[in-house]
Amino acid sequence: MKEIREIKLNNIRFHSRHGVMEQERTTGGDFSVTIAVGYDFSRALESDDVADTLNYAELFRIVKEQMDIPSRLIEHVAGRIAKRVFEEWPEAQYVHIDITKMNPPMGADCDGATVSLTMHHS
Repeated sequence: MKEIREIKLNNIRFHSRHGVMEQERTTGGDFSVTIAVGYDFSRALESDDVADTLNYAELFRIVKEQMDIPSRLIEHVAGRIAKRVFEEWPEAQYVHIDITKMNPPMGADCDGATVSLTMHHS
């Protein structure tokens, strides 16, 4: 039986300073991040030991660190997060990230604008 294993954090909310317009990087806006990391935690299924899995508190730390760095594009932020995950856990198989700008300044009534990125370990 083939199994897919991933660690996922859902809809982490941030007030961050990302945007093309100077005002967005000055005052900031609300964002939501969902991240899934393909990771073989089969040993943790038996051991009940956090050392045998990807610690999601550490995953949150990486996401927060990158969301705290002002950027013009959320695409750039997503790329930085994925690279940091692979640096921290080279055995990760893939990273999938959705970053949503909750109230994009484009004059539309919508729930947000989302960038999705999936990177596979090479």
